[in-house]
Order: sequence, then C-alpha cells, then structure tokens
Amino acid sequence: MATRRLLLLSPASGLRGTKALGTPAVPGLRRGYSSADSSQYLHRSIVPTMHFQKSLPRLPIPKLEDTVRRYLNAQKPLLDDDQFRKTEELACSFEHGIGRKLHEQLVAQDKQNKRTSYISGPWFDMYLSSRESVVLNFNPFMSFNPDPKTEYNDQLTRATNMTVSAMRFLKTLRAGYLEPEVFHLNPVKSDTQTFRRLIRFVPSSLSWFGAYMVNAYPLDMSQYFRLFNSTRLPKLSRDELFTDEKAKHLLVLRNGNFYVFDVIDRDGNIVKPSEIQAHLKYILSDNSAAPAFPLAYLPSENRDIWALLRQKLLENGNEEVLQKVDSAVFCLCLDDFPIKDLVHLSHTMLHGDGINRWYDKSFNLILTKDGNAAIHFEHSWGDGVAVLRFQNEVFKDSTQKPAVTPQSQPAAVDSSSAVQKLSFKLNDALKAGITKAKQNFDATMETLTLDFIQFKKGGKEFLKQKKVSPDAVAQLSFQMAFLRQYGQTVATYESCSTAAFKHGRTETIRPASIYTKKCTEAFVRQPSKHTTEELQQMIAECSKYHGQLTKEAAMGQGFDRHLFSLRYLAASKGIPLPDVYQDQAYAQLNHNILSTSTLSSPAVNMGGFAPVVPDGFGVAYGVHDDWIGCNTSSYPARNVHEFLQCVHKSLEDIFHVLEGKHINS
Repeated sequence: MATRRLLLLSPASGLRGTKALGTPAVPGLRRGYSSADSSQYLHRSIVPTMHFQKSLPRLPIPKLEDTVRRYLNAQKPLLDDDQFRKTEELACSFEHGIGRKLHEQLVAQDKQNKRTSYISGPWFDMYLSSRESVVLNFNPFMSFNPDPKTEYNDQLTRATNMTVSAMRFLKTLRAGYLEPEVFHLNPVKSDTQTFRRLIRFVPSSLSWFGAYMVNAYPLDMSQYFRLFNSTRLPKLSRDELFTDEKAKHLLVLRNGNFYVFDVIDRDGNIVKPSEIQAHLKYILSDNSAAPAFPLAYLPSENRDIWALLRQKLLENGNEEVLQKVDSAVFCLCLDDFPIKDLVHLSHTMLHGDGINRWYDKSFNLILTKDGNAAIHFEHSWGDGVAVLRFQNEVFKDSTQKPAVTPQSQPAAVDSSSAVQKLSFKLNDALKAGITKAKQNFDATMETLTLDFIQFKKGGKEFLKQKKVSPDAVAQLSFQMAFLRQYGQTVATYESCSTAAFKHGRTETIRPASIYTKKCTEAFVRQPSKHTTEELQQMIAECSKYHGQLTKEAAMGQGFDRHLFSLRYLAASKGIPLPDVYQDQAYAQLNHNILSTSTLSSPAVNMGGFAPVVPDGFGVAYGVHDDWIGCNTSSYPARNVHEFLQCVHKSLEDIFHVLEGKHINS
C-alpha cells in the first residue's frame, strides 16, 4: 500500500495555527485540584479535555462524482492523452456502475455506524494487516530542539526532566485537565478566558456548535489514550493494539538491556523527580555488556515472522517480562554516544542500531549521550496530531518548569531494588531468529541514505508578502527538482489531517497537478521563453490550486480515502476487484515516488521517514519564517544528494522570479 505514509499534521492541512486553548490563568477547583498537587500536572483546563468529543461533526463521505472528478484531475499530469482516455473511461464506467452500488452501501453502512468515521476501521486494518516491518515502512521520528539552557542538555538531567514532563502530560490527560485541542480561525474571539468560561457550561452534545459560532474548530482527541501504556502486538495475519492503563512502570533501554521501574506510586502520584533521576543514574552507571542476542531486533522483523517468534518467547517462559515491556507507560531509550551531525541524528532517531529501541511501543523517547532527544513512534494507533501535541507540551514543560537542575542531587534511595533488569529466556530457535532479524535489519539499513538542506534565502515571511502559499512553493520546488533530475512528473503524496472530524485520520493532498507541470516545465526547460511576469503568474496559479486541494482534503473532500474505502468494501463483500482499480494508472498514482509531510513547531528540530516505495523519496520538510528545511531519504534506486541540490536550485529560481528577476536556464 504505497499511500501509507501518514506522518505529521501538515501546517498546510487547513489546520495551520492549531493549538490548545491557552492555559487558563485562573486556578480551578474541579475534581479536587489544588496548588499542592500542581507539580503533578502541566496545567488545569477549566474546559474538560474531552468536552467537545461527543459533538464533533462526522467525517463526510464525498459525492462519488466529485471523487471521480478529483481522481481524474490528479491523473492528468501523469498520463499521456491515450492513457488518460482509457483511465477516464474506466472511471466513468465505475461511477455509473459498480462504484455507484458500492458508494450507496458505504453511505448506508456509515449511517448505521455513527460512533466513528467511515475510514477508521479500514485504516486500522490497512496498518495492522500489513506484514512489512514497522521500521522504515511506517515509523517516523520527530526530534526535539535542544533545551535553550545549554547545561540542561546533559543526558541524565534532560532524560529526568522529559520523563517527569511526560508523566505530567499523562496525569493531566487522564484527569481531564488537558486543554482541548482547538483550531482557532479567529483567536481574538475564541482563544480567550471569556469563551472558555462560557463554553464549559454548554453540554458536551452541543459544545462543538458553540465553538463553531466563534470560528473555533475543536479537533478529535480519540487517539490520545493510546499514547501511554500501549504497544502493537504481532499476530499472524493481523496485529493487535494493546493498552493497559493500570501499569505504573517505565521501560528503559540502554545498550540493548531492558530495565523497568515505577514512575507512579501507590497513591497514583508521579514518583519524586529526584528518585527518577537516581534510578536513571543507576541505569546509566550499569556497565553490563550488550546481550549476545539482543531481543530488540525482533520487532524490526516481518510481522508474521515476529508473531511466530513472540509465540516461542511466550512458550519459553517469558510471559511476565513481555507483559512488562508491553504495558510500560512508554519506552525511554538512552544511547551511549553523541550526535555527529544532522544526518547522523536522522539515522539514529529513524532506526538506530536495532538493539536499543522497542519499535512496537506507541512511542520511544530517545536521549543520546549529548542530550539530543527525539520521539520515534509506531503509526497504526494514531497520527501526528496527538504526538506533536505531546511533544510540544513536553518540550515547553521540561524547559520552562524543569523538575531537576544540573546541580540537583539524585535521591538517596536503593535503586538496585527499585530498578528491575529484565532477563529473557532464549532457546536455540529464538537465538537463530534474533540472529536472522539482525542480518535483515543491518542489510536493510545499509540501503537507506538520508540527507538534508537548509535554504536560507527566505521562508514563510517573504512568501506571504508575495501572496503565495509557503506550502505550495515548497511542493512546487519538489516537482521542479524531480523534473530537473529525472525529466518527468510523478505521483506525489502530501499528508493532511482530518482531525476536525470525529475519528478522522488523514487525507491525501495530490501536489502534482496540471498547474505544477506547466510551471515546472517552463522553469526547467524553457525559462527564456517566458517573461518574469508570466512565471510569477504560473506560481500564483499553482499556489491557488494547491490551496484549494488543501482545503478540500482538510474538509474530508479528497478522493484517496473514499476510493480506498470503496475498494475495501468490495473486498470485504467478496466482490471482484472493479476494473478502475486494475488500471495501470491507478497503481501508478498510488506508487508514491514523492512521499511528503511537513511540520513546524517551536519544539521540533526536524522530522524524518523513509520512502514508501523502493524508487521513491521520503521528504520531510518545514517552511520557517526565514528559511526552508528539507530532510530527505532514498534507497539506491534514487540519488537523494542530487535531488536536494535540485530542490535548492528550484527554490532559488522561484524566489528569484518572485523578487521580479530573470532566471537563466
């Protein structure tokens, strides 16, 4: 499934400016909250966390004729006239034949199932039924910016502070104190104490409408509970998501060794920061060698192979230790080396060496020797909205209200009895399985190349002055770069959140259009034939159309998820695969050579993911106020270094033209 990369909430997704309702200044008294236990929480929202959830609008199913029209628009730049005619015939036949019947069944099914969205079940299924390794194929990373106070980037200090802040997030979420996630179109009216004080008295069944009246759009928060105590369990044919909210321990990995200790005490409070610091110091001082057969390689395997090996682990007396791994609040990975540069950072956070991650955990919080930090997350349970909110809150809390300082002394506690080192019983079959998993892991990672550029000649501010969409310009530069390097326009995927709807997941923006094709060909092949004004006009057309696609996708009016659901429905009812899906053009469109995703946050340094197809690029990018960053991956079929040089050249040309200057061919 080439459309599987659903990385991060795109600022282009129509949710730009999304943030939590600001933290209230007035302390409240709901559910016994007092200043005495404020160290247990990030903040105390006067609007309950899930206040809007009940009344969120449902994800719309687009009209079939709109889906077919949008599908054909996306195919136009990729096909010649004869190919397009054939695809158009198949699409029209689908629209008036089997597609119509499937669409009616999907609508009827959706009406019977109002508690969720039409995409939720099929999307979980797509992820959990995939047998590919989660490493590179699904799991992305987002790295934190350094703590502004340099001395706080010490590994032990930062690991302690981030762990405490993560636990504060957990407690705030579970107590219902976490500010609801809301997209404010008019913050002057909605991002205010007055609005909060009023909206909290509106019943949950109507609260969304109250927010809508002041142009505020609450977002779905149904995925948040899976952030903690959650793991993807390998099963034959289809994996399962497991969550155990009763567990109170943290899983720590260091040098391939597994440790657990409680981070919540018997009364449900966070263990004292000085004690957490003492336990982490104890783990960091353990000089044990890496295990001869590191268990952490197993979750990097093909899912069926891992499922069979897990069964062997259970049969061999490892049920109790696996239960501790699966139910842990989250996985903290302490790496024993510093980061050399941004490419090394990307490799470390995206896949690492295979021994010091638990790839099936909902997320791994990774801290290197020099305090570089990142979140590496498993993707089936949720999308970037929940993870990015968590990351923003942890960064803000750990830097502004650190639980320990570099001068803090760890508590005088007996960590040797509080910290349990897990030991796994391995037989020959398991040892052979780990050895094979290591060989596969090493061989795969050797094929991955990562590189990045920072375009420093301008960013969001300049582009907004020129009245063009920053995201559209970034996407145009990727189209232009690929044309420059390989001489063609190819299928492109940009992730867009549909979190404005109940149980929304993502929709696809299709950045390759007839407008980008015309514009890129003018820039790359014949710039001298066009005036600067004509080139500016082409950029404006690309921007306008990209804005329309973005808005449609964010409102659940793309075509990819609809077509996917109709195909899924046909398969579930034993209906033969309709001809439109057997068309080579459909396969080509879903073979996403350019898989792209963007994010921008004060907490995030960079993000990254692997290509979704062997001959593709994985393009993680951010358009900042005065620069544009692009972190890209490829396998041997493509040259990522050359591609990024072409992106840089394309951005230079676009900025040149927007400044009113001529470009040379």
